[in-house]
Amino acid sequence: MAYDLLIKNGTVVDGTGAAARRADVAISGGKIAEIGKITESATRTIDAGDLVVAPGFIDPHTHYDAQICWDGAVTPSSWHGVTSVVMGNCGVGIAPCKPGTRDVAMRDLVNVEAIPYEVLNAGITWDWETFPQYLDAAQARNPSLNLAFLAPLTPFRHYVMGEASMERAATAEETHKIKALLGEAVDAGAFGISTTILNQHVGFGGRPLACRNASREELKAYANALRERGKGAIEIALTRQIAVLDDEQYELLDFLLTESGRPVTFLALFDRDDIPEAVRNTMRKAAPLLKRGARPQTSPLPLTREINMRNPFSFAAFPSWNRLFVDKSKAAQAAAYADPSFRNQFREDLKKPANFGNWSRINVHEAKSPDLKRLEGMSIADIAREQGKDGVDAFLDLTLKDDLDIEFTVQSFNTRVDRMTEILNDKSVLIALGDGGAHVDMLCDAGYPTFLLGTWVRERQALSIEEGVRRLTSDPADLFGIKDRGRLQVGMAADVAIFDPATIGSSNRGERRFDLPGGAKRMVMPSRGVEHTIVNGEPTWTKGGLTEAKAGAVLRS
Repeated sequence: MAYDLLIKNGTVVDGTGAAARRADVAISGGKIAEIGKITESATRTIDAGDLVVAPGFIDPHTHYDAQICWDGAVTPSSWHGVTSVVMGNCGVGIAPCKPGTRDVAMRDLVNVEAIPYEVLNAGITWDWETFPQYLDAAQARNPSLNLAFLAPLTPFRHYVMGEASMERAATAEETHKIKALLGEAVDAGAFGISTTILNQHVGFGGRPLACRNASREELKAYANALRERGKGAIEIALTRQIAVLDDEQYELLDFLLTESGRPVTFLALFDRDDIPEAVRNTMRKAAPLLKRGARPQTSPLPLTREINMRNPFSFAAFPSWNRLFVDKSKAAQAAAYADPSFRNQFREDLKKPANFGNWSRINVHEAKSPDLKRLEGMSIADIAREQGKDGVDAFLDLTLKDDLDIEFTVQSFNTRVDRMTEILNDKSVLIALGDGGAHVDMLCDAGYPTFLLGTWVRERQALSIEEGVRRLTSDPADLFGIKDRGRLQVGMAADVAIFDPATIGSSNRGERRFDLPGGAKRMVMPSRGVEHTIVNGEPTWTKGGLTEAKAGAVLRS
């Protein structure tokens, strides 16, 4: 027989953790047809000599909910061997949504995901109202990658409760309706539900994101919707202090595990040199819950991001900055930055141990004013010393001098190699947080799969190639119940990443592109060493470029 595609002479790393082996892989009808020594012919053959043949990577935290409307290739994830993406994260999304409340949904994305409003207004197609209709609309676009969805709690609460969802808990009747809609979403194919308790997740009008107002009675009902169906996972943005699990959050995690009977993945577990034992303490404390299916999420990347002072998401956790998200006009923001009372409140926020106050980590990235160009690359701490100011005044004075156009970078977490090696070798930790569709104008972490394989597998040898691939493939697939992906096995979907183990990698510093709707800026992360990516048997990425194939599907639980 003739196969559709034959991958010859590759080193097969099948995603299970089993030892790599030399084998051919045959694909027919979008499925893996045979693995081994294959002599039959094929319509197309790829010589994978000296290359690794692995399952396509699965990114379980992407925030691509809006981007799939204008970018069926789901870039830049598709450049990195990723064949399936999960969205609907952090309790925020754009379905269900009534026509009269679309502005609320977009403003939620602006504040939580730091996507410019103009981009969303130009790019979202709004060819749905209900969540099942949203899934159908996504499939009708014929995407290049596979799309999987969580049901984010905020739009469901808003759909039932309207503006009250941003102010209070739901009544028993409202809770019943929201639970029914969430159940309908899971029945239609959602792989679970998502929510958040993080202070920086501020929604429309500067008010808490609607899902943050959910009562314990509500959460019990929504978790029970998964228990009743025996499927799905819960994702929750949980640790208000990054990597610090306090008693209240432990109890909530325990509650969700108990009421759902399903896995619960929480974020974010980042190594912090300012609280050196935070991760170790959290993992020790959470150990009983990890045995019951709790999974913390981390990224293998050191987190360096741009700070845009017109969209200052990085400071959203500070109470003093709430006013910046109520009136986002340039005049109002400039007035806030100049206000001595605002500055003093910010200083008080910075005194709290949980909050960032190390100005040596914030550098001037780019200034528009010629008078400030000499400061590019300098830290705020150095500039403050030079000018005889404290960090707050130096930082905000620069912002005002550059008419709010100045851009900074901040180096935050995951910088200690020994501690990151420890975290990445803990099999209870989910490697994730690509965030490719969020914070698009200040950072891009979507290249973490190639960074993991290049930096942590090849260069630092912190993980074996087999374990590195498993953590990117079958591990997230099993957590969310994506049954036919994540492994190279006969009968499974033919999602395949073929890469050069000698060159695979990516920089953790993004590049600027101006390819969003309306020509808006975003940061992207190019890849190295990804030779071919195959989705449902069709090559979507070959030799450094996207093909015209649109073989992706909406995955349904």
